[in-house]
Amino acid sequence: MSALIKPWPRDEVFFPARTLTFRHAQSANPDAEPALMLHGLGGSSLNWTDLMGNLLPELSMWALDLPGFGQSPPPRDGNYTPLGHARAAVDFIDQQLEGKRVHLFGNSMGGAVALQVAARRPDLVRTLTLISPALPDINPNKANITLPIMAIPGLGEAAVKKYNTLPLAVRVQSTIDTCFANPSRVAEQRFEEAVDEAESREGFTYADDAFLRSLRGLLGSYFDRGRHRPWKLAELVQAQTLLIYGMKDPLVNPRTAHKSTKHFKNAQVMVLPDSAHVSQMEHPDVVADAWMMRFR
Repeated sequence: MSALIKPWPRDEVFFPARTLTFRHAQSANPDAEPALMLHGLGGSSLNWTDLMGNLLPELSMWALDLPGFGQSPPPRDGNYTPLGHARAAVDFIDQQLEGKRVHLFGNSMGGAVALQVAARRPDLVRTLTLISPALPDINPNKANITLPIMAIPGLGEAAVKKYNTLPLAVRVQSTIDTCFANPSRVAEQRFEEAVDEAESREGFTYADDAFLRSLRGLLGSYFDRGRHRPWKLAELVQAQTLLIYGMKDPLVNPRTAHKSTKHFKNAQVMVLPDSAHVSQMEHPDVVADAWMMRFR
């Protein structure tokens, strides 16, 4: 796309167990099918702006603010595990989208959440697209080794408190530097939108708790040895699947791409050579083209 689009309008929906905010891009194509996008840890529905633009008019898309993130308040049941977040996605599909099968997208933690939905509720998922999904990997590196440390009670709270003393713009730039292979690709408009989003959350007393509890819930799933452990769930996925990894991703090891081919039955796997953790933001055109080639 030659010009940057504005973020899609944000709305809110109420359910008995939770309140969710979301952004919606409605296709003018009457045959467009529904899609649902799930962001990563610390992210929001803003993370899908450009990919949603690239996939119009093919799809009508909804991007959630998962409970405790973006503008969504905490879940009323206090469950921040991938399964807890998955229940939010299921509520949204079942009630807001009238149970229609969706093209489900997930990035990072959102990929772990999307996996829960696809494996447990195959009736709701038409296709599955996972971008740098946060699935168990026992090989930490210098970038992601801080995450297990932050998951330790007390240490995590202290680290977040110290991090929050930094100026908002510095915090946003730090995230960009970690998640993008080439941070200069982030347009000034997108940077300002991210800063505005972060500023809007400054008064949310639950924000740090949502981040840390979601992190702990995600890492806890890595040590699950039961029949619902993540890689076992991957074997249950019936939907056609597209997995996209970034060769320069410091958070999700791109070598996991090979492991994923052993667990997802009907998957196509791509590793983008000049991408990091958020390929849908760094290379939305490439991700959109890959999706079209796989599913259309």
